[in-house]
Amino acid sequence: MERKLKYHTGAYVLEEQERDGVLFLTYPLLEQTKMVKHGFSTRVGGVSEGIFGTMNLSFTRGDDEAAVQENFRRIGNAIGVKPEQMVLSKQTHTTNVREVTKKDCGNGIVRENTFEDVDGFVTNEPGVCLATFYADCVPLYFVDPVKRAIGLSHSGWRGTVGKIGKITVEKMRECYGSDPKDILAAVGPSICQSCYEVSEDVIGQFRENFREDLWSDLFYRKSNGKYQLNLWKANESVFIEAGIRPEHMAITNVCTCCNSELLFSHRASQGRRGNLGAFLAIKEDMDERNLINE
Repeated sequence: MERKLKYHTGAYVLEEQERDGVLFLTYPLLEQTKMVKHGFSTRVGGVSEGIFGTMNLSFTRGDDEAAVQENFRRIGNAIGVKPEQMVLSKQTHTTNVREVTKKDCGNGIVRENTFEDVDGFVTNEPGVCLATFYADCVPLYFVDPVKRAIGLSHSGWRGTVGKIGKITVEKMRECYGSDPKDILAAVGPSICQSCYEVSEDVIGQFRENFREDLWSDLFYRKSNGKYQLNLWKANESVFIEAGIRPEHMAITNVCTCCNSELLFSHRASQGRRGNLGAFLAIKEDMDERNLINE
């Protein structure tokens, strides 16, 4: 199909998929494992109206609850999971990563969200669909095809400073014995450096938590005293610090703010928007012969 989004580079990092009118994005890097179902939603293919048009995946921003439920059903059907398999986060810009199992399925969607301050998940149970939510912040996907485990984390600037990507890898090692060298990791669609102006106090925290030789890649100062911050590069450096191999990474070239007609962006909409969703699940019908174990 003809590509609809604007891309910063010509690199083939993300693939646009359309199923039953629902437009979503996938990573060839993760698809090649044949182990997971995954996707990142767009605004296309839902039933919400107005500022939530049309694929809003937030119950807390003022949209009609029935519309949001239908949107979850549609994006789930497109990716190949059911809403009752999903485990929804309770994001508060922490670095808290929680292990979840089948008993957590349906949390936040078919029953009340019982989590507090959870910005990331890990699991090794097939059929458990991890779900986190965005409108400029950075989705981080992790797939270990050797130990057959996955992780999904929400990394805004606070999560990036706190290196939630590294914490997620450490959680996968702790829970499942994952070796970072085996993990495939992806940075998802989020705000690009050109669109992301931040203040001196934010940059101060990046100076404290990232090596000085990285600063020129992560941010630059403008004449107005503000800075442009590169969350894509920052999370790539977090992956490297966590021990993930560069050839096992897929770094987005899609900016939510540059594509605000197709992706929700907090900055572009000045806060009048819905939420996008990132989804990741281990296939229930996983065939060991199809796994990539190099």
